[in-house]
Amino acid sequence: MTGKIKRMLLLNLPYILIALGATKIGEAWRFSVGVDISQKVLHLMEGFILAFHSPWPSLLLQDLILGIGIAAGIKLAVYVKGRNAKKYRKNIEYGSARWGRPEDIKPFIDPTFHNNVILTETEHLTMNNRPKDPRLARNKNVMVVGGSGSGKTRFWLKPNLMQCHSSYVVTDPKGSVVVECGQLLLREGYKIKILNTINFNKSMHYNPFAYIKSEKDILKLVTALIANTKGEGKAGDDFWVKAETLLYTALMGYIHYEAPESERNFTTLIELINASEVREDDEDFQNPVDLMFAALEERDSEHFAVRQYKKYKLAAGKTAKSILISCGARLAPFDIKELRDLTAYDEMELDALGDRKTALFIIISDTDDTFNFLVSMAYTQLFNLLCDKADDVYGGRLPVHVRCLIDEAANIGQIPKLEKLVATIRSREISACLVLQAQSQLKALYKDHCDTIIGNMDSTIFLGGKERTTLKELSETLGKETIDTFNTGESRGREVSHSLNYQKLGKELMSIDELAVLDGGKCILQLRGVRPFLSSKYDITKHPNYKYLSDADPRNAFNIEKYLSTRLKPKPDEIYEVYHMELSVEPEAAE
Repeated sequence: MTGKIKRMLLLNLPYILIALGATKIGEAWRFSVGVDISQKVLHLMEGFILAFHSPWPSLLLQDLILGIGIAAGIKLAVYVKGRNAKKYRKNIEYGSARWGRPEDIKPFIDPTFHNNVILTETEHLTMNNRPKDPRLARNKNVMVVGGSGSGKTRFWLKPNLMQCHSSYVVTDPKGSVVVECGQLLLREGYKIKILNTINFNKSMHYNPFAYIKSEKDILKLVTALIANTKGEGKAGDDFWVKAETLLYTALMGYIHYEAPESERNFTTLIELINASEVREDDEDFQNPVDLMFAALEERDSEHFAVRQYKKYKLAAGKTAKSILISCGARLAPFDIKELRDLTAYDEMELDALGDRKTALFIIISDTDDTFNFLVSMAYTQLFNLLCDKADDVYGGRLPVHVRCLIDEAANIGQIPKLEKLVATIRSREISACLVLQAQSQLKALYKDHCDTIIGNMDSTIFLGGKERTTLKELSETLGKETIDTFNTGESRGREVSHSLNYQKLGKELMSIDELAVLDGGKCILQLRGVRPFLSSKYDITKHPNYKYLSDADPRNAFNIEKYLSTRLKPKPDEIYEVYHMELSVEPEAAE
């Protein structure tokens, strides 16, 4: 029996039983004594008594026809009634919003505590991207919104860092997180990397050129550089941006393919721009850079760098001079010797974050964003490198999950194509967590792509704040619940009369004014496909690894200077002698 037939029989079973039962009516009519209708009606009860002496339905043709007719009439009446029935949503007429319960979040929690993303005190999310039930799959992207002093670092960032189940990339304003959590990570076997944009002397070296493998990497690096060094540009600047892009692409292409490894850095790029002299009164003048590209063209006319440089040289002398001035202004930070030294060579190993447990701390200033373009370039290259490595080396999934805990996400600059990255990195075991003071910060930075980015964050946590746009959107998202109200009235005349009126109406689960005065120990969690949760913020002191933080014991403070001083810092122009030694065991010693 097919499922379709079985379903049809079950739906019509009541009517079949009614039809068989109704055959008793025909049988009772036949047993009634009388020659006309009035006499038969008078003795119908006697007929029913005789008919029900046997529990079995009548199989006489006329009785069966009568039973089928009665059952068909009842089914028709039910059908007509159902078509015209009024639709009611009992007790949810104006909204069905409610707060989540423990049973709502239970399927999403891993039984092993350390295998979870900590969201709130009572709500966690398993790190398993492929649960047994596909309906429970959620990405690990999280958006945390909270005003200044709401506890974004203490109540969310550090508890997740203490889980120690992934590689971490942490944006660390002021450099406090690495000091407080560094010893714990070393204890768990992590390799620690530090990019310090506040004090370059307390930073490892980062050279974006070290991660250029092809022409597309050059274009991505140029895009990130342009996007985060544009300043307050006015409308009509598009031509100059495109012209600069051509020149940067050409020069970076030449550096990557033709320069020795020790010269593949921003210092060489600055020197090439400085050497690109233009004379307005002499269109035929060739500067040293022109001669370099002319020699390269003779050797390979289809060279990537040559093709880009020829497009740039279409500009007239005065225009080319303006382009060079604009390039010089954009790269002005590299006039600082400390920054050139920082980018001279690379120690970050960004492409190895998914191979082994590593913690990369990117220390940024919370008052000055001059050097934040370096951070944006690092994140851009990081995402691209890890996605490519996951696809090319590991069959689509990194062996170690990489979590990017991006504190002050609106202050690090724009990550190009972030709206596409957050939608695709989940399958590659990468997740991005954006920590903001207000949702409007994200809109100001990513404009029309803001909603796409938010839509790809399966988890959203509100820690408190009073920014109106954030409160309004959150209140609307939480929805309305249906509540009961009553009104009382009193009329005075010759006699006093009282009235009592009951009604239902919809009310926001939490209104804007209620969100603005949210208790400092509470937060709101929204997980895709689940009712929102009003929960307590995570108590960091309850975490098993809390005792290894400097918060618990100042002796656990991580000393950045000491850690960096013990590392060998090779320089590109230094020459080293390498000795190869073979150790053999003498036969007598072996005995």
